[in-house]
Amino acid sequence: MKKIICMVSTIFLLAACQNGKKAETTATTADDGIDSTFEYKVDRFADIEILRYPVPGFNSLSLQQKELIYYLSQAALEGRDILWDQHNKYNLTIRRVCESVYENYMGDKSTEEWKNFETYLKQIWMASGIHHHYSEDKILPKFSQDYFVTIVKSVDPGRMPFRDGMAADETLKEILPVIFDANVLPKRLNQAAGQDLVKTSAVNFYEGVTQKEVEDFYNAMKDPSDNTPISYGLNSKVVKENGAVTEKVYKVNGLYGKAIERIIGWLEKAAGVAENDHQKEVINTLIAFYQTGDLKTFDDYSVKWVEDTASRVDFVNGFIETYTDPLGMKATWESIVNFKNEEATKRTEIISGNAQWFENHSPVDSRFKKEQVKGVSAKVITAATLGGDCYPSTPIGINLPNANWIRRDHGSKSVTIENITFAYDKAAEGNGFNEEFMWSDAEREKEKKYGSLTDNLHTDLHECLGHGSGKLLPGVDGDALKAYGSPLEEARADLFALYYIADPKIVELGLLDDSTAYQAEYYRYVMNGALTQLTRIQPGKDIEQAHMRNRALISNWVLEKGKADNVVELTQRDGKTYLVINDYGKLRSLFGQLLAEVQRIKSEGDYEAGKNLVETYGVKVDRKLHEEVLARYEALDLAPYKGFVNPVYKLVTDENGKITDVTVSYDENYVDQQLRYSREYSVLPLKN
Repeated sequence: MKKIICMVSTIFLLAACQNGKKAETTATTADDGIDSTFEYKVDRFADIEILRYPVPGFNSLSLQQKELIYYLSQAALEGRDILWDQHNKYNLTIRRVCESVYENYMGDKSTEEWKNFETYLKQIWMASGIHHHYSEDKILPKFSQDYFVTIVKSVDPGRMPFRDGMAADETLKEILPVIFDANVLPKRLNQAAGQDLVKTSAVNFYEGVTQKEVEDFYNAMKDPSDNTPISYGLNSKVVKENGAVTEKVYKVNGLYGKAIERIIGWLEKAAGVAENDHQKEVINTLIAFYQTGDLKTFDDYSVKWVEDTASRVDFVNGFIETYTDPLGMKATWESIVNFKNEEATKRTEIISGNAQWFENHSPVDSRFKKEQVKGVSAKVITAATLGGDCYPSTPIGINLPNANWIRRDHGSKSVTIENITFAYDKAAEGNGFNEEFMWSDAEREKEKKYGSLTDNLHTDLHECLGHGSGKLLPGVDGDALKAYGSPLEEARADLFALYYIADPKIVELGLLDDSTAYQAEYYRYVMNGALTQLTRIQPGKDIEQAHMRNRALISNWVLEKGKADNVVELTQRDGKTYLVINDYGKLRSLFGQLLAEVQRIKSEGDYEAGKNLVETYGVKVDRKLHEEVLARYEALDLAPYKGFVNPVYKLVTDENGKITDVTVSYDENYVDQQLRYSREYSVLPLKN
């Protein structure tokens, strides 16, 4: 799944100014328990704010559809601990020890150290582990090691999850350096050029092996002449046993088998209430993949899934995204359960229905264009449940599947998750962000009038067309760009959307009613990439997250290339830096030029050119500018990151046990939900 992650401007620009069409298409109703009293804000700690999202339209679904959502939602929650373990092999031990202390400590809970302990627990819940969900840096506690030892030992050992009969001292000896030593496992994902990315990353995809050993292991499997290659290594951990490199596959009776068995149990129930025979076959094929771990079966599932365009209820469930793997091969577990927003989908259907026109008129070299765009389907969805790597932090757009040959031969499925962005909107009203960072009232007025529409449209174009555009030349390995593949793929999709949102075709299709409306998105995007996303980076750090590298790459490249003609610039006023766009038409041309080059790099598998582009424009941070932006942002007292709690679904039965309804409620808070999930969905050993 190619994901658009909610960026700082999405939260504070897009969300602050949603209006008009978006508000109408995501209308809330009292029948769904959503009205003007709905509480979007749940919790605030560290650099994070936790929100609720409404699920408008759920109560209008049929009983069968609601029951299907319930079972798929249970399956979405069963994979939670898989993700935690994938992020780091000590995560489950640390989380369960901290949760046991939180629930059983009987000492003074009014002290500053206890409050710092609570904040730390909330932070690792948000990150699904001890490393920050976005920066990849280890989250260092603000309470002392001595205090932690004291509160752990104060709890009855019978209430502590000490592994394999280990005593408190043994468990603490194992986890204390992992928690408190800044030099132990400092980065969840390391992408620094010139280093062994496997040995220096804290993720649990590899153990006892080097980057070269892993690359040699998989290169020996690949057949350059295979036109439909499986996604090697997608669902496994690479280890060395008896001196030989091998892999442990995620499957029933394999790695993560206990959790996978429970996922399968709920999927079997879901298959029993599927909307149609094709959807039932999709679910059963996914079950077969989980049972065997066979990646050819996963490809079969992906093809059937992408071809299911008739079902209103849909889902993602499995080992999908490779963003967290330093080599871009291993997939984290994730899930989203959703249903189609029928009215809002009309917009994306117009886009997907014209996919071939957009491909034909792309500014890239004709050698890299698809002669026939196949199976591009798009819709606007209402998220019902978030799971795994999509919880608590979630994307706002999805495009699947990732396999290039499936996209080539069978197409792709794209979605925009509009009730999530609606929740951002409601939670961020009147936060002062635009007033602080936009150059003038002209930009603010354009954003107010068109920001919602153009940002949604950018997401639609990015997901529906951008990820599905272009083609690899024969013989080019889809993994040729290695660690630079993810930021370059996101850059390609963003550039496609940026180039076309300004095209007259958009107005002709009725997607915008003003030929200058796109300027709201141009300003928002470059301001974010060059300035405001810096609020998500710690002082002294470079940019490492793939989506942030993508946005910085595009913005910094156009700023440099636009100097000669004064197209776009960063300028000073009253000691503050602002973005000024002087020629929107020429800026579009620059986006087109960069799109052509990024597509060439991807199509030819030009690793060196891709590396140079990312390292030159997408990594380094201007320290003085960074310091300024952080100070201005701090004065606004805003949290740069958002997470969500899920709604709670319950089955209603009659006196005979027959299901008569499924209810949805929104009153569970962040702490209670996380603790409940740990009680109800934790079956894995502490170490895997």
